[in-house]
Amino acid sequence: MSPEIRSAMLAEVERELAGRQLELYSPYGKQREFHRAGGSFSERLFMAGNQLGKTKAGGAEWAMHLTGRYPDWWDGATFDKPVVFWAGSVTSEATRDNPQRMLIGPAAVQEAWGTGMIPRDALKDTTRAMGVPNLLDSAVIRWGGGGDVQAGESLIAFKSYEKGREKWQGPTVDGVWFDEEPPEDIYAEGLTRTNNGQRGQFAQTTFTPLLGMSKVVMRFLMPEKDDPGAKARNVTNMTIWDVEHYSKEQKQAIVASYPAHEREARSKGTPTLGSGRIFPVEEDSIKVPAFPIPAHWVRINGLDFGWDHPTAAVQMAWDRDSDCLYVIQAHRQKEATPILHAATIKAWGPWVPTAWPHDGLQHDKGSGEQLALQYAATGLKMLKDRATFEDGSNGVEAGLMEMLERMQTGRFKVFSHLEDWFSEFRLYHRKDGKIVKLQDDLLSATRYATMMKRKAITRPVPQRATGGDWAPLDREMGY
Repeated sequence: MSPEIRSAMLAEVERELAGRQLELYSPYGKQREFHRAGGSFSERLFMAGNQLGKTKAGGAEWAMHLTGRYPDWWDGATFDKPVVFWAGSVTSEATRDNPQRMLIGPAAVQEAWGTGMIPRDALKDTTRAMGVPNLLDSAVIRWGGGGDVQAGESLIAFKSYEKGREKWQGPTVDGVWFDEEPPEDIYAEGLTRTNNGQRGQFAQTTFTPLLGMSKVVMRFLMPEKDDPGAKARNVTNMTIWDVEHYSKEQKQAIVASYPAHEREARSKGTPTLGSGRIFPVEEDSIKVPAFPIPAHWVRINGLDFGWDHPTAAVQMAWDRDSDCLYVIQAHRQKEATPILHAATIKAWGPWVPTAWPHDGLQHDKGSGEQLALQYAATGLKMLKDRATFEDGSNGVEAGLMEMLERMQTGRFKVFSHLEDWFSEFRLYHRKDGKIVKLQDDLLSATRYATMMKRKAITRPVPQRATGGDWAPLDREMGY
């Protein structure tokens, strides 16, 4: 085969593959998590670092809905007829270079249109916008699964934030995609356009949170207590460590290349909190890979009660020789009963004592029984008294200061796979000098366990070889 023929064949293969981006899309775990949430939540935020695949995930999902072509693995939202969608970004140029490019293909090369997530055979027509080279105003997309028989036509229109709120007013649409963080008024206006769409409100937002704890970020991460729409929102956070298209060495080099004050946002998709962070330490300095816990290390659980906000539990191991605490297990779930939470915690070791806060003394309105006693009734080894320091105090700041001091001196570590724990750690901050008591459930459970570490024990030997009588030990430890 001559070099010319080989080159022509390779070019044809590349052209064919370029037109099959949607078919070849294979999401990472976090991207899949984001898609799955679309089946249950009307507002989703995919908060990720730079160049990690957030726009790709947004484009792939929008292309599926626009074409009606869902892969076998798809478990997110679906539409059973053509849709009208919007997609926008900060400026017209940013809209062209990001969501338009991801959906349609390179803007400056019309011959390459159809090499984005929307396949060539589904791209029926396009309308150019005025004033910005190669920017599209809209595109008509064949809907119905491809092939010769089409069931209808979808429409995608492109917008920008710089044009102001008025440009986001107009007819009802089925979905809105905000690629990069929008101003609050434009987010609200765009979401309103979907009120009467096929699925009701339906919006996806993909960005790196370089604006810090903005109003849009707060809407998702720390909504007002009386916000009726809070339960309809979902956040997926993806860090550079969640992707596979960089090697470990490349990831380390990329993180090191970012300015220190932007490192958390650009590599981990964490809003910049500045001096407001409660634990201003490098995340990697407290991360350790999971390992088997030595038998002579003592363990204790911490439990934070919740319902509308999650009930959370952690298990900690304490190497008393080096005075180092390790968070080795974490569990977080809302709107679940004590028996369900207890089953998870007991699986970590039914013999491990559990520390709990003062609200465990409150009586459940339904049963009239104290929360702590409800958990004890499930067989969970609840300590007899609520969590306090040895002197009887239980100050929040004192607990946080002990945790921080341990982090700063290398005596506090967390198993690296406990992503829920780290997602709270990254966002834990003060506002106007006061601790923001939202998204802190696992950290509160950790604080209770830290305060009560004096009650931590090693795995005991049952008093009887058969049957396992724990009662003498229970009396001794004060359960």
